[in-house]
Amino acid sequence: MTALTTTTTTAAGAAAGPDRPSRPGPDTAEVGSPRRDRLREAFRWGALRIVALAVLLAAWQAVVSAEVWPRVLVPSPGDVWRQFVLASTVHDGVRGYGGHLLIEHLGVSLGRIGTGSAYAVLAGVPLGLLIGTVRPLAVVLEPAVTFLRTLPPLAYLSLLVIWFGIDEAPKIWLLVIAALPPIAAATAAAVRTVPDRLVEAARALGSGPTVLLLSVRLPSALPEILTGVRIAVGVAYTSVVAAETINGVPGIGGMIRDAQRYNQTALVIAGILAIGLSGIVLDALLRLVERIAVPWRGRA
Repeated sequence: MTALTTTTTTAAGAAAGPDRPSRPGPDTAEVGSPRRDRLREAFRWGALRIVALAVLLAAWQAVVSAEVWPRVLVPSPGDVWRQFVLASTVHDGVRGYGGHLLIEHLGVSLGRIGTGSAYAVLAGVPLGLLIGTVRPLAVVLEPAVTFLRTLPPLAYLSLLVIWFGIDEAPKIWLLVIAALPPIAAATAAAVRTVPDRLVEAARALGSGPTVLLLSVRLPSALPEILTGVRIAVGVAYTSVVAAETINGVPGIGGMIRDAQRYNQTALVIAGILAIGLSGIVLDALLRLVERIAVPWRGRA
């Protein structure tokens, strides 16, 4: 009887072999794909942002409706939207604001920011490398970088106007001076924290000072350098309004400054929103460049 039971069990097991797989239990249930989970999470956070924005707009409109402050000081979201549309289109023969569309004002400012930031990178990275690797130069140059970093842009704008006039030169120089210190400071700090084992290994392979700097120190410091560049672009962006207070039209900062003179609060807010939204896009692009240039960042 026992032998018969054993034989029957064995035959049943053979019948349920690879050709007839057993039904999976709850522990072996299929797990959702990572891509689907990421999409679901992105949708959830996106919905949260939309809800937060809707609440903010509703609170804004409630404050305007309650007339807590005069309409000239706090315009409604609808007023701001109308000014945004007027500044972005041709209406009654008038082209945007000051003869330029809002996107053109923004494009001119972004061009100035890009030029100033590019010059700051070209000067700030080598300066940071020297500060981080040559001790005597660090003693002399590091206090100067710190001095520039603590100065507000308006403190030296008047001096730049005296030196370079009221055309493009003082605006570009102001953005360069504003963006250079974060890049130099980030580069110097990153170079100093390069692991000693990498440096010693390169020296053991016969690398000289120049090869050591370009092949070991600079690539190892690149993630922090790119972070410094992102910070510097943000500083340049916050300084563009100050840079465009002098003959800044066309330019988003000049447009805001000009609208402020005539108490066009809705247009000022529209310009501020344009700066903020474009800043978000620009920072996202810089993050993308960072992920492409240093894909190993954040990985063990």
